[in-house]
Amino acid sequence: MVYGYFPRLRERRSAKTGYISGGEMQMCAIGRGLMARPKIMLLDEPSMGLAPLLVEEIFDIIRRLNKEEHVGMLLAEQNAAMALQYAKYGYVMENGRVVLDGDAETLADNADVKEFYLGLTAVGKKSYRDVKHYHRRKRWLA
Repeated sequence: MVYGYFPRLRERRSAKTGYISGGEMQMCAIGRGLMARPKIMLLDEPSMGLAPLLVEEIFDIIRRLNKEEHVGMLLAEQNAAMALQYAKYGYVMENGRVVLDGDAETLADNADVKEFYLGLTAVGKKSYRDVKHYHRRKRWLA
């Protein structure tokens, strides 16, 4: 089953895990977890350090595993745009506290989430230079 979802691992099965790419390591970690036939998996930053095309591939596989193998996925992810694109429901946490939750579509349309986590404003995208010293309003904490 794992090789079915991650055919690249079949090709690399004789390689030592210390010598495979970051994406292949992520696939290997998910595959090891799948061998226990879990009902739910917690994935911590599955996109961290991966090339954008590989991030898309990993998230597509996560979606397939959820749909085909009925494995619930709990993602801890800072790539909010990608997470909300694939999630059904989400929680926004600040300093260990849930400050906002809702279905993914509602969160993606929330003005604060757009500005603070997706870098979007009413006038379009902000550059990193414009927001690096930006003080968040955090209206939801008021």
